[in-house]
Amino acid sequence: MNKTLLTLGIGLLGSAAALAQSDIPANPVKPTPQQLRYQQQELIGFLHLTVNTFTDREWGTGQEDPAIFNPTQLDARQWVRVAKDAGMKTLILTAKHHDGFCLWPSKYTDHSVKSSPWKGGKGDVVRDLADACREAGIKLGLYLSPWDMHEPKYGTSEYNQFYLNQLRELLTNYGPVAEVWMDGAKGENAKNMSYDFDAYRALIRQLQPQAVIFSDVGPGVRWIGNEKGFAGETCWSTINTEGMDIGKADSKYLNTGDPKGDEWIPGECDVSIRPGWFYHPAEDAKVKTPKQLVDVYYKSVGRNGTLLLNLPPDRRGLIHESDVAALKGMRAILDETFRANLAGRRTARASASTPAFPPRNLTDGNADTYWAASAGQTTATLDLDLGRETTFDRIALQEPVRLGQRVSAFRVEAEQNGQWKPVASGTTIGYKRLLRLDAPVQARRIRVVIEQANNTAALSEIAVYKASPNE
Repeated sequence: MNKTLLTLGIGLLGSAAALAQSDIPANPVKPTPQQLRYQQQELIGFLHLTVNTFTDREWGTGQEDPAIFNPTQLDARQWVRVAKDAGMKTLILTAKHHDGFCLWPSKYTDHSVKSSPWKGGKGDVVRDLADACREAGIKLGLYLSPWDMHEPKYGTSEYNQFYLNQLRELLTNYGPVAEVWMDGAKGENAKNMSYDFDAYRALIRQLQPQAVIFSDVGPGVRWIGNEKGFAGETCWSTINTEGMDIGKADSKYLNTGDPKGDEWIPGECDVSIRPGWFYHPAEDAKVKTPKQLVDVYYKSVGRNGTLLLNLPPDRRGLIHESDVAALKGMRAILDETFRANLAGRRTARASASTPAFPPRNLTDGNADTYWAASAGQTTATLDLDLGRETTFDRIALQEPVRLGQRVSAFRVEAEQNGQWKPVASGTTIGYKRLLRLDAPVQARRIRVVIEQANNTAALSEIAVYKASPNE
């Protein structure tokens, strides 16, 4: 390695270490580096594809003839282009859904693509997607359903090993896997069988230590409690999972999290772009509109969640034109709304600060820097001068969540005619909180009042925007 580059690299690492050492004290519960990277993605995608795509069903039976699986134009690179253009950072594929049909040529079953006419039985959807993701710089995620309607071992003590064998195939043959998605789906013939989730997780950690593990109760990320893509108005990244089982967790609890939670497990907000999770021709005219998708974005990413948006490939093996158009419309609206931060580099003042973390960090456009109140102070007022009378209707707030989640009550005010008038309020902020005002506001000065926090108050960003007229 070039000696200058090596020295520079050591210097940067030293600077990062010095910054970490000088941080304000972190909360007892905070994210791992993997969890932090996960939430910074904001938007990720799901791909539901199996025999259901060709039978027009949402759930298969396990008795389908593999001969029906024949997407003659399947193009994983098209999936990745569409996802990347929409702003997605990861794509999760249903490598096996409940019907048991495998999208890779598993050596543990013949109920897979190797028994289909697609590519003469030589195809591998997981391989195609892994290669396309790697080429485009998109991360790969995989879902392996624990429920297998086809496999004779399902419902017996031998099934857990069968599942582990298939999981090992997926986690060793396709390169890095960023997220492993699992749920507690279970068939009627498995009432007396327990999924060995401890063994599943142990194998994931062994083979893909950088992957986050999704389920109702994590341990990496959690289900948000509904399939609308909506996080709670109050949404903590912390929960308690003691006594909770996958598939049996309280959806309301998962939706809001727990300010006293002893585990950091942020919420993933899953929703399909269509009414169903698999492609159905009758739903081509029922794709969510760009405005509806933007609304979901505000209620997921804008409420301290990550949006997992499902894009089901059609019978050709392509993301349908209707879905592509909706995604382009969504991306255009978001790009226009958030293109110009009207508070960028503007003057910020605080009622109290820790000298090493001044209020100017709030408007520097860098989420890694932050303002902090005086040690132990859990309330504060932050005043922003926008430089001139400015019209806005969107406000973004962010906490330095690598140090934990703190704020539990806040309000935003605008100075109009010499008086401070409330324009928005909320409870949690977390990684990101997006506020949509009821009507545009014109003001030169705004202030954020932190009313309650569980530790020294701290924010990394305050941003102000004017929404796209198409929103």
